[in-house]
Amino acid sequence: MEQFERARRRVTFGEALRFWVKLGWISFGGPAGQIAIMHRELVERRRWLSEERFLHALNYCMMLPGPEAQQLAVYIGWLMHRTWGGIVAGAFFVIPSIFILLLLSYVYAAYGNTAVVSGLLSGFKPVVVAIVVEAVIKIGGRALKRRAHLVIAASAFAGIYFLRVPFPLIVLLAAMAGFFGARLWPAAFIAETKKAGEGKAKVGDDDGGLPLVIDDDAPPPPHTVPSRTRALKVLAVGLVLWLLPLALLAWRMGGAGLHAQEYFFFTKAALVTFGGAYAVLAYVTQAVTVAPFEWLSPAQAVDGLALAETTPGPLIMVLQFVGFMAGWNHPQVGMSPAASGVVGALVTTYATFLPCFLFIFVGAPYIEVIRGNRSLAGALAGVTAAVVGVILNLALVFGAAVIWPRGLAGGPDWFALVLGALAFLALYRLKVDVLWVVLAGGLLGLARAFLFG
Repeated sequence: MEQFERARRRVTFGEALRFWVKLGWISFGGPAGQIAIMHRELVERRRWLSEERFLHALNYCMMLPGPEAQQLAVYIGWLMHRTWGGIVAGAFFVIPSIFILLLLSYVYAAYGNTAVVSGLLSGFKPVVVAIVVEAVIKIGGRALKRRAHLVIAASAFAGIYFLRVPFPLIVLLAAMAGFFGARLWPAAFIAETKKAGEGKAKVGDDDGGLPLVIDDDAPPPPHTVPSRTRALKVLAVGLVLWLLPLALLAWRMGGAGLHAQEYFFFTKAALVTFGGAYAVLAYVTQAVTVAPFEWLSPAQAVDGLALAETTPGPLIMVLQFVGFMAGWNHPQVGMSPAASGVVGALVTTYATFLPCFLFIFVGAPYIEVIRGNRSLAGALAGVTAAVVGVILNLALVFGAAVIWPRGLAGGPDWFALVLGALAFLALYRLKVDVLWVVLAGGLLGLARAFLFG
């Protein structure tokens, strides 16, 4: 009787839709904050899925290129309500931030030299550095459970910072090290697992006695069973959805125009950049701030991340800012800077997020059937450890640009140094919400601009 009642519990598509719309407007705090919101709402309070299934999905999304929090939303939406559930979850995770960041990007580009905007940004940027440093510590604390993981993280940092090793190669090597290490030397590569039931939400613990909607012990839903035919159909539809905008851009603006270049570049970035927004921005900053592109400056890239931190949605939306500034700085022939920037922003966002849906719809069924596989867990842990090294690289790059803008010989910007340290203490020690820290930094920067010019 109990199993029958558990099997009968359902979540309607409309109920799920209302949650995903709400999530798109409240998902501040970067990937850590967004994942925490989903865990609290979906695992602990609503009990749509179990802790084990949530973490399994999260580990897969962390291994993928792109924003893990948005992909996790797609995964859970797909798990609950098939393909349309995944589309709705992933789309509404992003839609609010698209419009908010478009407005902020225009204000920045059109009025960025005013005292108000420059003052706000001078306060935002040290906070961004603090956020990235905190991300290194937090992700490192979760990911570096064994000495082997420390070695992988250190090697990834050395590879990208000193040797300029490409991101895909770093991730591939880390995954291989974790995979084979888990098989050949498990004690060094696999963290101790919790005892059965430890850390899991229990029926009756602040959940009103609700049974799980997706029971781990029940037969898997039909749409989660792998199908080669279905995977090929998804890939075919994805290819068509990628080719149609490219054909439209080539027809209207020329195949060699700026927006077509953006479409190709950000598609490549979406496919090869692992580790979420911080890692992606490191890759993009290295590529688009130098020849042959020179679409924007490193300082503008940091400003973009500061703006993205103030909006809901995934931090990878900073790439929309990059696409906007590329279009604004190098307007397409016959277009105003604003129009060129808007097209560049939308092209960038579409190219960035289309692969995210395909990764889930194609790969999630296969991931569902191999839950508990130790070799896969080792590969995922290796990738996560490498991500720590990649984010550490970004922290150093941003820190140098913000705190030592004139180089080491020119001395530090003491305002940025002190504000960054205070922001780090507020985030890491006092656990202040990231949005309030960013806003406080902006207000302090604004006050400094008016008081000291």
